Amino acid sequence: MEEMTREVTAVGNNEREQMLEQIRNFKLPRYDEIPNVGLYLEQTSKYISEYLAALGDFPLTSSMISNYVKKGLIANPVKKQYGRDHIAYLFFIAMAKSVLSLDALTGFIKLQQQTYTLPKAYDYFAEQFEGLLRFTFELDDTLEIVGEDNTDEKRLLYTCIVAAVQKVYLEKCLEAIANEE
Repeated sequence: MEEMTREVTAVGNNEREQMLEQIRNFKLPRYDEIPNVGLYLEQTSKYISEYLAALGDFPLTSSMISNYVKKGLIANPVKKQYGRDHIAYLFFIAMAKSVLSLDALTGFIKLQQQTYTLPKAYDYFAEQFEGLLRFTFELDDTLEIVGEDNTDEKRLLYTCIVAAVQKVYLEKCLEAIANEE
């Protein structure tokens, strides 16, 4: 970790401050904050992509969403509209697809459906993701433990989130270094 810290310190102050400000301000909507009015495919893609833009390369195109429906990762839209449940799953998929295969994602979602309600699982994911992001970028000195139970399912999700956050960290630092040159 010491070597990684030195590497990040090598990033120019201006680029580093901009990067840290984006991470500091990053917040995923909680389950109850996600619109439940029904968004059309393009609106859904835009809504999620705008939230994730600060993190870098987490594209979620309309064709990707359609593919996730075809593969059974998320349910079919209702009257061509995506509701709160669809969007919550798509936030998770957008993050996790960078570190897991589609088959692993399918298994992960099935596991979640067997163990936790979507609102509980999604809010845990969002809170843990934000906490790990701030901790990894050294904006927080400690990492808060999220939730009360300690299950295998939560450890698997935690590991997935760690992998996604480490990818964000690496890409953001390398991008900042390249922009300073």
